[in-house]
This record gives sequence, C-alpha cells and structure tokens, in this order.
Amino acid sequence: MISSAMGHTFRTDTLLQVAFDFGFVFVGVVIAVMWVGSDLPINPVLVATYAAILSLTMLAINAWLGFYQRIHDRTIEDSRARAVLSLHLSIPVAYVIFLILPSVEGNRTLLELSGMAALFGILSYRVMAAHRRARALVTLRLLIFGVGKEAAAVATSLSKEDQTARVVGFYPGPASEERAVPEHMVISGEKSLVDVVDELKVDEIVVAIGERRGGRLPLRELLDCRLSGVLVLDMSSHFERMLGQIRLDALRAGWLIFGGGFRQGRARTAVKRVFDLVAASLLLVLFSPLMLLTAVLIVLEDGFPIFYRQERVGLNGRLFNVIKFRSMRKDAEKDGLPRWATKNDDRVTRVGKGIRKLRIDELPQLFSVLSGAMSLVGPRPERAYFVDRLTKEIPFYAVRHSVKPGVTGWAQVRYQYGASVEDAAQKLQYDLYYVKNHTLLLDLVILFETVGVVAGGKGAQ
Repeated sequence: MISSAMGHTFRTDTLLQVAFDFGFVFVGVVIAVMWVGSDLPINPVLVATYAAILSLTMLAINAWLGFYQRIHDRTIEDSRARAVLSLHLSIPVAYVIFLILPSVEGNRTLLELSGMAALFGILSYRVMAAHRRARALVTLRLLIFGVGKEAAAVATSLSKEDQTARVVGFYPGPASEERAVPEHMVISGEKSLVDVVDELKVDEIVVAIGERRGGRLPLRELLDCRLSGVLVLDMSSHFERMLGQIRLDALRAGWLIFGGGFRQGRARTAVKRVFDLVAASLLLVLFSPLMLLTAVLIVLEDGFPIFYRQERVGLNGRLFNVIKFRSMRKDAEKDGLPRWATKNDDRVTRVGKGIRKLRIDELPQLFSVLSGAMSLVGPRPERAYFVDRLTKEIPFYAVRHSVKPGVTGWAQVRYQYGASVEDAAQKLQYDLYYVKNHTLLLDLVILFETVGVVAGGKGAQ
C-alpha cells in the first residue's frame, strides 16, 4: 500500500487524495465554464490549461500546508486555519494566471468564479475528510517490532487516533521483554522479519523497544525491509508524524542529537526576525484602539497600574521582563509565593476575565517582540521559579529555551490550558515538536489557528 519514488515514500491513500483533489478542481472548473458559458465563445484549450495550472498550484499549496500528512491529532481549528491560509495563498496565484493567459473579459470572469468555487469546495471537503470517522478505503498494515509496554502504547495510540491503520502483529525483539500485548498477536520469532513482512503484506514497521542493551536490533533485516519499500520508524518518529508532538515517554537523547530537524540557521533566524517586526508593527497599529480601551477599563475598575511586568525565562535561559495588561488584583501574590494561574481563579478581576478570555492581555507583549526578547510564535515564557522546578522533574524541559519564547505557540493552540507539572509535561511535547520543526509556514498556521481558537471562545482561562 506504499509507493516509492525519487527517494520519498508515499502511501497509496495519500496518492488517491492527491488524485481526487486534482480531479475535483480540474473537472469543477471545466464543467462550470462549459455550463454557465454555453452561449459564449469558449476556448476549450484555454479552459483546460487554466484548470490544470490551478489544480497543480492548489496541490502544491495543500502539500506545503501539510494536508496530506499523517497527523491524526490535528484539531478542527488547525485544519480550518490551514484551509483559510490555502485559500488566501491560492487567490493571488489564480489572479496571476488570469493575467498571463490570453482571454476575453467574459471568459476571464467565468474562470475566476469557477476557480474560486472549485478551490472553496475542495478545501471544505478536505477539512471534513480529515475529521470524519468513516472506514478508510485504504488500510495501512503496520507491524510493531517489540512486545513490551512501549509496543502496547503504540498500538493503543493507533487504535484511538488513526482509523486508517491496522496492527497486523507484534514481532518479538532480541532482548527479553515482559509481554504487555495480546498473546495471540505475537508472531513467532522463528520466522525471519523479512518473511513476516512479505507474508503479512506489511506497509510500515514501528520499532517499539525500551531497552536495547539486552540484544542488538536485526539491522540487516530492517534495512532489507526498508529497501523493499516498507517504512521503518522508531517510536519517537512515529508519534511525531502521527500526533504532531514528541512524546516524552518515547524520547531518547540520541534521537534528539542524531535525528533531523532542530535547524537554527542564520537564514531561518533572519526570516523569522523580519516577519516578527513587520507583523508585530501591523498588529500594534490594528489593535491600538482596543488596547487604549482596555487600559481605560482597567483603571476604572481597579486603578493603576495598567500593565503587569514579570520576570520570565527566555532564549538560552536569559531572563527578561514580560509585559501584559494587568488582569488580577494588585495583591494577587501578597504572600510572595509564585502560583500558577488556575481556571476560575478568584484573583482575576471582572475586566481581567474578559481580556484573558480573548487574550487581549497578551497584546502588550508585541512590544517585547519589537525589542527582540520574544517572537510572535514560540514556546510560552515561564517564570524562573517554575522553570527550575520543571527542569528537575521533566526530562528535556530546557530544550524549549533553544528558541525565542512566543506570544502564542504550537502548545497553546493544541493544549488549551495547563496549571500543573503534568500539564507542563503535556505542553512540552508540543513545544519540542515546534523547536524541532519550526518554519515560517508553521508560524503562519499557528497564527491563523490562534485567531480561530480565540474567536471560538477557547482562549486562555
């Protein structure tokens, strides 16, 4: 069920999705133009050329935005944000095509309307298809290498998150493991791994072994499987691709060191800085009336000060002062002990409840973005008191400080609220994914999704 080409591996159902999307837009444009413009002088070659170029452009944008990736923990808001962003990117491209292709005014209008209708239709369908629970037409046959608790965790996550995957068995590893998987699904180790893969028509192997010191992996057999077109993943890569997070219970230091991602090059840093400066300036101009109104309401309810300054941990562990609109009473921490904000916190003022719900209290942080202490998108900055505690209790917590903290972030749009060590650990899994994979594209998706989260009333509590 997996095809390989030019060094890349594609699932058959992904290829079917791509073919369907291309056909939907292409046929949609042709039918609309031929039907609506039946009385006009239509150039069939021109219509077909336009439809093909628009379809290919839409496929490229959708692929760039990750619509064909296997991330099954994606929220509906995330998918909608990507669809809106895809539409915004497709419209200028479609307009350029109109200018390049020779066409009379009547044909151009028809092409514009039919093209926009086709794009809107396929994006709406793609969002719906990403979240439906109907039985998949194409099933991924997956073999788990291992029989311990790690293998059981992979199987459990697949049953909950991926309706297109079917675990066909568990292949025992070379080390002695305490079995935690159904005995009837354990495959005899007397058979070679290559023979088992061929016999069960396996598409993907997930290596799910906790301790590897008790014996070596059958690297030659795994390589033979990979060369035959079967995708071989370790647990960390599997959860990263499927859930858009890096699971702490599957994470090894070696994977962080030798794996891909974690690119902090000069070009990426420069692009991110320019984007932050331009976007933060525009947002400050746009929201300046709202910020002025918020300041007045805070003073009327609870007097001065308007802003709340607090020391936070930033890039590479450096301390800086974060600035927010004050949403709590002046004596919120009169005992001097730092405390996490909790849901329905009685220290929050009436105005504070409103601005926290809509995240208006975060807007002054745009000045920190301009100064360079923060970025628009990144892990949320935490207080030094909590960072010291979390670094001791949660492995790899300090990795999140390798990028600038952000006004919003991947963890904020995927895991809405947190006020404990356990919540911090959950959010760290998304922060690690962002640190490893952050790009301008991902930043744009997070910003679009942040708007959807706030507009949907799922803002901070």
